[in-house]
Amino acid sequence: MEGQIQKALSGFYYVNDGRQVYACRARGKHRHAGQSPLVGDYVRFTPLEGGQGALDEILPRKNQFHRPLVANIDLMVVLASLVNPVTDPFLIDRLLVTAEAKGCEGLVCVNKTDLRSGEELAAVYREAGYPALCVSAETGEGVDRLRALISDKVCAFTGNTGVGKSSLLNALEPGFALKTGQVSDKLGRGRHTTRHVELFRLSCGAAVADTPGFSSFEEEVLPPPEALAGYFREFAPYRDKCRFPDCAHMKEKGCAVRQAVEEGKIAPSRHQSYARLYEQAKAVPEWAR
Repeated sequence: MEGQIQKALSGFYYVNDGRQVYACRARGKHRHAGQSPLVGDYVRFTPLEGGQGALDEILPRKNQFHRPLVANIDLMVVLASLVNPVTDPFLIDRLLVTAEAKGCEGLVCVNKTDLRSGEELAAVYREAGYPALCVSAETGEGVDRLRALISDKVCAFTGNTGVGKSSLLNALEPGFALKTGQVSDKLGRGRHTTRHVELFRLSCGAAVADTPGFSSFEEEVLPPPEALAGYFREFAPYRDKCRFPDCAHMKEKGCAVRQAVEEGKIAPSRHQSYARLYEQAKAVPEWAR
């Protein structure tokens, strides 16, 4: 049978086949092959008595994240707000680069619009080629649209602390915060809770990866600096028009990307984030990649 690991805890992998959940143990061959099953993995398994199972095979992954350990994310929902707290656009751009590099889609969601409009920030990302929503967990603005966009996808919600992830998830699915709170209490708050990842199924068909103790995906290793521009979607029409084929889009003369920024075709904040990430990527030694 085939299914997806929705939780890994105490040596058991809880596999959902669409009808029920089996508590599976991994076979020894996975350890010998250096394979570690992850939450989000699609697997083949053998059902046993009493809702137990034996995990036979890990199917190919579309992506894998390291902190938290989760696989096969379809959509990264990047949450932001412009009040209590104000999200630095650099964090949004850093997370979107991570999504691009891992082969999953990105969605920008500006929360708390009942306190301050997020339309100007959302417009920056629509212009960059991303779906971007203004939502309010308090009033329900945009929640139905968000629910439609995450439907039937494996999603990760991420953003800086205080941006309203729990409130928004509870607006999407009343009782969600209670479910994740129960898990945290069972594991023991402050005692290795950051190691636990679980996929929670919503009534719209989405599966949301929730990680007690994490408000944001920890930074993955950046792509090489020469590849970084490829992860900024709005740079694509201009990259091949630069005077120099190896243009870094930083300070070179004849850079079409920088000219597009000056002409208002690319948001200055996006290029500023690119420049910061470029310098960070240059500082990563090759062996660390």
